[in-house]
Amino acid sequence: MSDRILVAKTAKAARGKRKALELRLPLANRHGLIAGATGTGKSVTLRVLAEGFAEAGVPVFLADVKGDLAGIAEAGGTDARVAERAKQLAVSLLPEAMPTVFWDLAGQQGHPVRATVSDMGPLLLGRLLQLNEIQGQVLQLAFKLADDRQLLLIDLKDLKALLQHLGDNAAELTTQYGNVAPATVGAIQRAVLALEAQGGDRFVGEPMLDIADLMRVDGRGRGLVSVLAADQLMLKPRLYATFLLWLLAELFENLPEVGDLAKPKLVFFFDEAHLLFSDAPPALVDKVEQVVRLIRSKGVGIYFVTQSPTDIPDRVLGQLGNRVQHALRAFTPRDQKAVRAAAETFRASPGLDTAQAITELGVGEALVSLLDDKGVPTPVERALIAPPRSRLGPLDAQARQTRIAGSPLAGKYEQRIERDSAYEQLSEGKKPEGGLVDTLGSIFGNKPAQAGTRARGARPGKTFTDQVVTSVTRNIAGTIGREIGRQIIRGVLGSILRR
Repeated sequence: MSDRILVAKTAKAARGKRKALELRLPLANRHGLIAGATGTGKSVTLRVLAEGFAEAGVPVFLADVKGDLAGIAEAGGTDARVAERAKQLAVSLLPEAMPTVFWDLAGQQGHPVRATVSDMGPLLLGRLLQLNEIQGQVLQLAFKLADDRQLLLIDLKDLKALLQHLGDNAAELTTQYGNVAPATVGAIQRAVLALEAQGGDRFVGEPMLDIADLMRVDGRGRGLVSVLAADQLMLKPRLYATFLLWLLAELFENLPEVGDLAKPKLVFFFDEAHLLFSDAPPALVDKVEQVVRLIRSKGVGIYFVTQSPTDIPDRVLGQLGNRVQHALRAFTPRDQKAVRAAAETFRASPGLDTAQAITELGVGEALVSLLDDKGVPTPVERALIAPPRSRLGPLDAQARQTRIAGSPLAGKYEQRIERDSAYEQLSEGKKPEGGLVDTLGSIFGNKPAQAGTRARGARPGKTFTDQVVTSVTRNIAGTIGREIGRQIIRGVLGSILRR
């Protein structure tokens, strides 16, 4: 198996032969950028890279923003433009479908994707709720209260119950947590209700996504391509950006250090990347930059897809070694400035006016600079993107549902799990549990339960053993969460925040 992916071939032939521009798999975790105006070929470039990674045994995650990337699940070969490009570049065209798993936050066009309130943490949740600085600080205080009181935060009803408890007991909590204005709590509550009304509660809950399910290979050793249905999600850009940032944090926090590998463990494509940084607070941008810099050693490659390199903060842009720049238009002074800025991000090539070339590129043509064997960006070259092997265009609804039903993950995430958490504990007026020893004691007879009562977390019809397992497991989770919560802000980028 080759350790390189053919990305493009030079637009001009030298001595009757076009030079192949290939991405080296051992350097694919140095991240990358695919940029260009709408309609210039970014999606095809993304597809070509995704196919190459999957064929090399590297799992891929990508968001299908326009709905046209789902066709990667079917073999191509019927598009005349693809056949013409293959002939033009003298490459063999072998139509092939990629092993694909579909995901959808709404659970309609793929397996549902969920995260718990606790796992998202106050920083990302505050951004999703569009809280100001003061409101964000109160939300952090609420999370601290949940840690101290062993309140399990799973879904939005838990968060609403926690905020209600905070508002009702603000006077009593002042000494320990500081002043909390009821008006501020009310503003956060209204933001939560607005998110719930927009369907945000579908994303918040259990079972939570297991990132190991994004890192699978099929029976032939090909990496699975996880496709997130994002065409409807783009109507809620803040939710889209928050989800991708949460997933990035999950990867960083859960994957072990592996150093340099022969190929990445996972490649992550961030389409519409400008949404990740739009209106993001400086603290969040700082953490994203640190994660991009450090996640390489965990075997993850991140590729940002956007219209212009200026959409990416300079500190993040500087970490992106593999770059493909499609055409940009320079009709206004602002556009011209963006073109010059894009040209300056490339290593100059003799005889090529990079700024001028960016405005002259045709569809499917790009300026390409990839890392060489020593990890140094090669001089930029004008090139034609290689043809994809999968089918261009969307996947019809019936074919999609067939693949969802036949997925190796079918049935794992479809049924939402509801268990006792902060909402039940606060609404029933229960006191926080006393720890693992007390819980075991109450179960095994040190504190006999009264008739008609059942262990917290148990469901009608469960056996005594089930109740023991449920109660012990829940208490362990609460204890761990409490101890961690006393030292750091829980959730997003916790590993980085400890540094």
